[in-house]
Amino acid sequence: MRSISLTLLAALPSAMSVKLLASHYTGKIFTLDFDSSATALTSEASVEGCGRLPGWLEYYSDDQTVYCFDESWFGSGYIVSYNISDSGALTQYQQAPTTGNDVHGLLYGGADGKSFVATAQYSPSTITTYKLPLSASTKPLQLEKFTLAQPGPNPRQDVPHPHEALLDPTGKFILVPDLGADLIRIFSIDASTGALTACGSGQANPGDGPRHGKFLSTSSNGSVLYTLNELGNSVSAWTVSTGSSCLELTLTQTLSTYDEGVTPGPTTKAAELHIRDNFLYAANRADQTFGSAQDSIATYSIDPATGKLAWIEAANAHAYYPRTFQINKAGDLVAVGGQTSSNVAIVKRDVETGKLGELVASLVVATPGRPGEEDGLSAVVWLE
Repeated sequence: MRSISLTLLAALPSAMSVKLLASHYTGKIFTLDFDSSATALTSEASVEGCGRLPGWLEYYSDDQTVYCFDESWFGSGYIVSYNISDSGALTQYQQAPTTGNDVHGLLYGGADGKSFVATAQYSPSTITTYKLPLSASTKPLQLEKFTLAQPGPNPRQDVPHPHEALLDPTGKFILVPDLGADLIRIFSIDASTGALTACGSGQANPGDGPRHGKFLSTSSNGSVLYTLNELGNSVSAWTVSTGSSCLELTLTQTLSTYDEGVTPGPTTKAAELHIRDNFLYAANRADQTFGSAQDSIATYSIDPATGKLAWIEAANAHAYYPRTFQINKAGDLVAVGGQTSSNVAIVKRDVETGKLGELVASLVVATPGRPGEEDGLSAVVWLE
């Protein structure tokens, strides 16, 4: 019995340890270890290979791979995939050159749903696709360039700015929130060839600047799309219906990422949203709601029948310029990545009320950034 107990005790630390990845605009991806028993977050190793500005990480747990997209603003960049060991160590698997400024990307199409890569380029106003596997000789499969008939009401809406490639729940469509054009662009997918065909769009409110989106199924309204609007500091709900050859979006609701009566400052920018159970979360950058370098995460309830949003509260992000955050598999912790503070903060989450709570652990990764600049920490993901 004593030997069995000792064996179990020896196994506890690893069972209580969870790995995370954090990308940084110094060109590195860091493997972090969160030990829940000691509430300690530590940095274990780092790798390079994803160009100058690794800006987005897309993790696939089924085959333990992560795809990194280079946000390089210099006319060229990279898409890189890494295999992930049980210890969280990354080994570069594939690397391909890109046209640069990839702010988001994901896999789609083919028999396995992972035969092609779609990417969004912010400043070139393009989306680009590639066929897997990636290599140094990989060339774009398709490139779509967007234009504007006239600028939008916000000074940053001088040209289209696609900010995400979002796969719908059926895997048959890719949606592209366009911050510059106030559109959710919709493309149908030819699964065998990877070809994307523009088939419609959803019109956001003028000046909203949609950045990212998430889908949720409801009991009476079918699928609902929620978008995070960077320029409008708001979130929107859209009903989703399927026409003969395309998705159709109808805007039903838009709420501020701040409580009623609170006016965000001139430098605030909403960043990312996530859904867990019947709660939606949206990160606010540069509002310093909770003091110096302490920004907020807005929390909403979602009516499970209709998908309608209702404000709950603003919670402390325990980070400055929270560009990225993710909820863990159990739903009781949130990893927040502060871009400017360059820290990963682990925050408690109440699985019943959805409210975010106290800070559990925090770690500064590499060098802090500068407010409003493309430096500091860019993305964080749980390896679960």
